[in-house]
Amino acid sequence: MILTATTVTDVAVFDGTELLRGRHDVTFDASGITSVIRTGTAPAAGTPVDGTGATLLPGLVDAHVHFRDLEQLSALTRYGVTTALDMSTWPPEFLARLRAADHGADIRSPGAALAGPGGPHAHIPGFPAEDLLATPEQARRRVAARVAHGADYIKVVLEAPGAGGPELETTTAVVDAAHEAGLRVVAHAAATGAVELGVRAGVDILTHAPLDAELDESFVRVVADRVRAVVPTLTMMAGTARNLGNPALSYDHARDTVAALHQAGAVVVAGTDANDAPGVPAAVPHGSSLHDELELLVEAGLTPLEALRSATATAATAFGLDDRGRIAPGLRADVVLVTGDPASDISATRRLRSVWTAGRRLGDVQREAPA
Repeated sequence: MILTATTVTDVAVFDGTELLRGRHDVTFDASGITSVIRTGTAPAAGTPVDGTGATLLPGLVDAHVHFRDLEQLSALTRYGVTTALDMSTWPPEFLARLRAADHGADIRSPGAALAGPGGPHAHIPGFPAEDLLATPEQARRRVAARVAHGADYIKVVLEAPGAGGPELETTTAVVDAAHEAGLRVVAHAAATGAVELGVRAGVDILTHAPLDAELDESFVRVVADRVRAVVPTLTMMAGTARNLGNPALSYDHARDTVAALHQAGAVVVAGTDANDAPGVPAAVPHGSSLHDELELLVEAGLTPLEALRSATATAATAFGLDDRGRIAPGLRADVVLVTGDPASDISATRRLRSVWTAGRRLGDVQREAPA
């Protein structure tokens, strides 16, 4: 079969880790990225696309989204998000339709999250009752069911001890069963007590940054040492603090916790909690919100280059997606062309020129993501 190749010429390249020196020509097709060479080294091997004045990025990863309809997939790709890490979707029939949809974005999912019988998630309309865990045995059974349904990782919703989420023994059973099956565990932990519980249980990835208080300095170091990655979802946390209007909950706590974790060497991954479900504390739009998240991460102390990594190579590594997140021969051809230099000005990610997923150029691209 003959594959149609594309070459983006004379372009600056952020390869997922660093901004490459000089200008490059990057060639790819549906099979993947085939070459990255200095401009002028050889004639363009495929249909040329002028990259003058632009930067080529790996396709962006949003490491925390939720879905209610298929159109949300195309909303992601319009803004350069080519991989979406779902954090709770049910029923299985709808998840199967999401996985099979030809809307550009590639999704990974745990199915429905696992939660405790007394926390807020137990009261979400339609939340599967069988996924409310009160005992370690229930935890082991539900993880086995997730594995049988092809979950990419396990999501567990934690609350502070005594607040209705799975307690330590049950959470540890979730972690142990998932690890035995070779899966990572992602923990919803939006309060400091939930973060502490998750770390004690051995979860791999924490999502959300607490609004109730900053993490203690010594505990920040523990989190940085023991947890594979943190997905703070600052966009959701800012909206939640604003909408709830509870003086006990402050976005400053979330932002400052991210700053402290970053300074301690924790791996920070970009995720938005894109979500429009009824009753959600803040409606976060799919796609455009990832550009908001990158800017909030920079405000929290990451450099623009580090923020770019958090939505590309760092995100892919944290979730074991070895075929993407970087621009290098042999990897998946998910790439985004933006005007300007986002490695020095993170807002440049909003100025999209073109988006390709698996080597296919998408026609519906939002040229200027709203600020």
